[in-house]
Amino acid sequence: MTISEPSAPAVPARPTTRSHHGDDVVDPYEWLRAKEDEQVLAHLAAENAYTQERTAHLEPLQERIYQEIKGRTLETDLSVPSRRGSWWYYSRTVEGSQYGIHCRAPLADADDWTPPVLSPDVAIPGEQVLLDGNVEAAGHEFFSLGTFDVSTDGTRLLYGVDTQGDERYTLRIRDLASGGDLGDVIPETSAGAMFSPDGRFVVYTTVDDAWRPDTVWLHEVGTDAATDAKLFHEPDERYWVGAGFTRSDRYLVIAAESSITSEEFLVDATDLRSPLQPVWPRREGVDYSLTHAVVDGEDVLYILHNDGALDFELVRVAASDPEGPHEVVLAHVPGRRLEDVSAFRDWGVVSYRREGLSRVGLLDYGSGALTELAFDEPLYTVGASGNPEWAPPVLRLGYGSFVTPGTVYDYVVETGELLLRRRQPVLGGYDPEEYAQERLWATAEDGTRIPISLVWKRAFDAGDGPRPVHLYGYGSYEHSIDPGFSVARLSMLDRGVVFAIAHVRGGGEMGRQWYEDGKLLHKRNTFTDFVACARHLVAEGRTTPDLLVAEGGSAGGLLMGAVANLAPELFAGILADVPFVDALTTILDPSLPLTVVEWDEWGDPLHDPSVYEYMKSYTPYENVREGVAYPRILAVTSLNDTRVLYVEPAKWVARLREVGADALLKCEMVAGHGGVSGRYNAWKQRAFELAWLLDVLGLAD
Repeated sequence: MTISEPSAPAVPARPTTRSHHGDDVVDPYEWLRAKEDEQVLAHLAAENAYTQERTAHLEPLQERIYQEIKGRTLETDLSVPSRRGSWWYYSRTVEGSQYGIHCRAPLADADDWTPPVLSPDVAIPGEQVLLDGNVEAAGHEFFSLGTFDVSTDGTRLLYGVDTQGDERYTLRIRDLASGGDLGDVIPETSAGAMFSPDGRFVVYTTVDDAWRPDTVWLHEVGTDAATDAKLFHEPDERYWVGAGFTRSDRYLVIAAESSITSEEFLVDATDLRSPLQPVWPRREGVDYSLTHAVVDGEDVLYILHNDGALDFELVRVAASDPEGPHEVVLAHVPGRRLEDVSAFRDWGVVSYRREGLSRVGLLDYGSGALTELAFDEPLYTVGASGNPEWAPPVLRLGYGSFVTPGTVYDYVVETGELLLRRRQPVLGGYDPEEYAQERLWATAEDGTRIPISLVWKRAFDAGDGPRPVHLYGYGSYEHSIDPGFSVARLSMLDRGVVFAIAHVRGGGEMGRQWYEDGKLLHKRNTFTDFVACARHLVAEGRTTPDLLVAEGGSAGGLLMGAVANLAPELFAGILADVPFVDALTTILDPSLPLTVVEWDEWGDPLHDPSVYEYMKSYTPYENVREGVAYPRILAVTSLNDTRVLYVEPAKWVARLREVGADALLKCEMVAGHGGVSGRYNAWKQRAFELAWLLDVLGLAD
């Protein structure tokens, strides 16, 4: 008896017409946008059932990979404590629990900057549980913590929770002595709220109907949120707003930013109702960010900016007169992209990129000298993190590479000593020497050299011929995909798969020009760069098209849809996670979430016919090709995603099937842009995706 292949869900065509610039486009599947419609929900349920049926044979492999991830992870564990005020703050994970537990313990000595070495089976004197994510998540399918901030005096906790996946958080305040919550409840906020330095107020942001953070509010603890004061509102729909206190606690900084332009304001932290002080007035195309320091007794601002400096320069101005004379501290150096400056009492920290890698340097306030911290691996990622104090003697760093698990260092500024505080444990006998990493260079259509970073298990080097390759890409928003460690990835590497990242234009790996050359009317470079990387790996004999799979998410999902149309013959399979594949339809509609703020990235097709024509030439949904053999495709999405709506991959998959493509859709019904919540759920989701990729590569057995 022959078992027939399950049939894909039928998607009725209900044509609607989109008309712009004299161009009429008939869209048969736009009706799937009606999220509350019972027929739409029934269709998504049918897609999930079909995907489950089509992948049922992979369930044993999914379970093995899940158990491998779980078996390599120290499930009951503690983070490295970070000092703030009179406490060490850290988090716990407990075997069997989905979410972290946030804790603190008192300092033994006010002069002690050496974090205690914690052990899960040893009681910690004075430990206090501040928030248990498992308790807060009880009764909810989804749980995300968007705000976690303790008042300077250590008496209260501000926390924000999202239980839908739509990135709207309800703020509450907890009294840490009693463990009970105060009456303050502030719904519908963005992530990242904070106490004022004196603890009297909460500063938070809210979003407009398009999910754009547009307003900064001031809430006085103990009062009705309905009486909260509006500190700042940004009416221009191209800009989003954010706020934060300087590490010195001297100022509240409010920023309005687009992809290419920013404007910042200072507010005296001791008088938050005082007028905002503009720093530099908004000028189209000028992007800047600042931090406050005290040098020789004077309040100064260190400002990173790109005015006449493509890769940014660092200047210093008087805080009392930010538009006055400025001193150039770090001059613009082409190819050295300055990304962030952070001030401490005695020195500053500059984060930057050079030669395709992240860097951290210590800034001497007196001389302006920048001392780069050196690391001995050819590929790595590093950044300063977990440094809330104003006057520490050490700088906390996060470090990792393809082969080095996540590592926490304390850098002793006075001596230059790098102290290892913790390296992520990988159970099961992981040995980094068994793995190798390398950087290659592909040549794009226009002659540009594109870096490719690779990692693989050395044991497979002895084999002759091409290898299975898992190629990842992103390439938008100047976001860099750096070589970092992944426990889940070991399940691929240990089966002989080479993992590679194509550092395509549109990202920020090689500086600001790298970004400029992969956006707006240069966006196609992102796609052709990825294809060039794939072709290079094939031409070098490292793989073949039937052994090559590709993956990207969000804007990287747009990349996946585009390369599927451009070079379907190059790939055996494509995994597109929350993919932005109906980009033109979305960017044409200002009422959709975050559309207008995206015009600086993609262009404005609503008002500019040339942008419309250019985007129409590459948007994946509208360029699915007849008469070609597409690779196998898996699209993963979430019903409550507010950044890339589920309807985009749903329409794309329907269109792909029209031309005979083997395309699957998996839609999480209670999740957001980041997918499911909870670590075990996330591991199971990743195991599902990796099992599918291995099946495409012929390695499922």
